[in-house]
Amino acid sequence: MLQEASLYGFVRTILIILLVYYGLKILSRIFAPYLVKYMSKKMQQKFEGQFGQQQQEQRHKEGETVIDKMPKKHRSSDNKVGEYIDYEEIE
Repeated sequence: MLQEASLYGFVRTILIILLVYYGLKILSRIFAPYLVKYMSKKMQQKFEGQFGQQQQEQRHKEGETVIDKMPKKHRSSDNKVGEYIDYEEIE
C-alpha cells in the first residue's frame, strides 16, 4: 500500500515543527534563569566543600608531623637498568 504525500500533510508537518521550535524557545527563556541559578548553587557548594577540606588540612599545629598516606615503595636496587660510566675528556 503506497501513500502519496499531500500538500495538507506537508504544511501540517511544517507547522508542527515551527510550533515545537518556538515553544521550546519560549520555555527556555522562562526556565533558563532557574536552571542557571540551580547550577551555580551546586558549583558553589562543590567549591565550598573543596575549600573546607583544605581548611581541615591546615588546622594542624605548626611543627606537627602529619602523614596523610603511606609513601609508594620504590623499585629495589636489584633492578638496575644499566651501569654508570664516568667519561673523561681526552685532549
